Amino acid sequence: MGLNIATGKRRTAALLAGTFLMGAAGAAVMDGAGTTPALAQNLSEQVPSAVQNNAPSFADIVDRVSPAVVSIQVKSRANPRLSNFRGFEGSPFDFFEQFEERFGRGDRDNDRRFGQRPDRRGGRQFSMGQGSGFLISADGYVVTNGHVVDDAEEVTVILNDGETHEAEVIGVDEKTDLALVKIEGKHDFPFVSFATQETRVGDWVMAVGNPFGLGGSVTAGIVSARGREIGAGPYDDFLQIDAPINRGNSGGPTFNLAGNVVGVNTAIYSPSGGSVGIGFAIPASIVEDVIADLRDDGNVTRGWLGVQIQTITPELAESIGRNSVAGALVTEPQDGSPAMTAGIEPGDAIVAVDGETVDSPRGLARTISAKEPGSTVAITVWRDGKEQKVDVVLGTLGDTETADRDRGDDRGQGNDQQETSELLGMTLVPARQTGLDSDGLAVISVEPGSAAAEAGIRSGDIILQASGEDVADQSDFESGMDMARSEGRSNVFLRIQSGQNARYVAVPVDEERG
Repeated sequence: MGLNIATGKRRTAALLAGTFLMGAAGAAVMDGAGTTPALAQNLSEQVPSAVQNNAPSFADIVDRVSPAVVSIQVKSRANPRLSNFRGFEGSPFDFFEQFEERFGRGDRDNDRRFGQRPDRRGGRQFSMGQGSGFLISADGYVVTNGHVVDDAEEVTVILNDGETHEAEVIGVDEKTDLALVKIEGKHDFPFVSFATQETRVGDWVMAVGNPFGLGGSVTAGIVSARGREIGAGPYDDFLQIDAPINRGNSGGPTFNLAGNVVGVNTAIYSPSGGSVGIGFAIPASIVEDVIADLRDDGNVTRGWLGVQIQTITPELAESIGRNSVAGALVTEPQDGSPAMTAGIEPGDAIVAVDGETVDSPRGLARTISAKEPGSTVAITVWRDGKEQKVDVVLGTLGDTETADRDRGDDRGQGNDQQETSELLGMTLVPARQTGLDSDGLAVISVEPGSAAAEAGIRSGDIILQASGEDVADQSDFESGMDMARSEGRSNVFLRIQSGQNARYVAVPVDEERG
């Protein structure tokens, strides 16, 4: 009996081992006796046909769309002024500024290595950049990123079959980092279309482009997220994809399984400088609108409201009597702007435009930019504890921003008899007593760890309002706190001047530490 039991255990172990090998190898097939195949057998022939037929393949899509994907070579001045669409120093976001090598007199090794010659016209240095793009019409219009062709002196488009064509830049939109290029002459090119339906998280996508100068490269993945804001510009609304993209993919298309363009590859999250599976593409819905404007006259026209805005935090929402953080809080309308003309005020929370809910400051920027200049829009604001509607005739958003106005360090010694007060962990004094030509309470110091410090108030800030009322001294500030308490609110709503910019903070009224 003992011998039979032992034999049974050994047999069971052998069968389990055989099952494991099958699971690991995938192609191993048990013979009629339940053992592994002979070593001389061709295992490739043993892959079940069902597996072969159902395995995903992008080959048919690649064959169909690749002829419309191009490589772009750009010659520009050395040290070119690239697009403002870039990551900040030390940021892991890489915006593919240009995949380039510099050439010039005295750099002959690089010249030979990359098949270039120095510019003999006075030894002027230049740089060569590479990127990707795709044809959207038979007559040679090509979409790419703005930073690929910005400041280009010469643009060459290389087709999938290696054929080269000279091209001109029709227009660049720096706010979205999109550009339109036109191949010179009359042609009849293959082209691709934009997707008409919004892609969903989890959809398969395929990126085609020219990474590191290796044209015609294809990678695949899925849409990992939508609506990503990565600090690239005022209209951030990126698709996040995990199809690997690298330098040189910039401006190339991301396709869906129908072969339609769902995005333009623009940036990657890259602590190492290479792809880690987190890429960002401008959605087709944005690209299509911008490119249509560029094709019309080389410029993009956007509506302009003219407000400085900030995010509504839960504390700020509570302090203005609102139970939602959706919207954008107006810190101040710009001088002479449509918003100021229409009567939008500091402290208003913009919650809807033409009945469409505003979810965030960037959402407001995108909504307004899509409106026609000169059109009248109904702005819904939250003011004095209730919603109000304000009709605004939009202006035209310009390409340049208002020049910064430095207040400088104009704090004088002021009156030696300063009326200081201690409130909410802050030492306050009337601003005019510090030599400032301003009303309000100047913050002399902030107690570390206090409610004010946690709200982001710093020494040098000026408190302009409390609970929507102007403050000039301690009694005004205390009245604002009393108003918040009387309305059953935990936070007092403060308007703060920091340098030349105004903002709002909410500070708990019951955490006074003075």
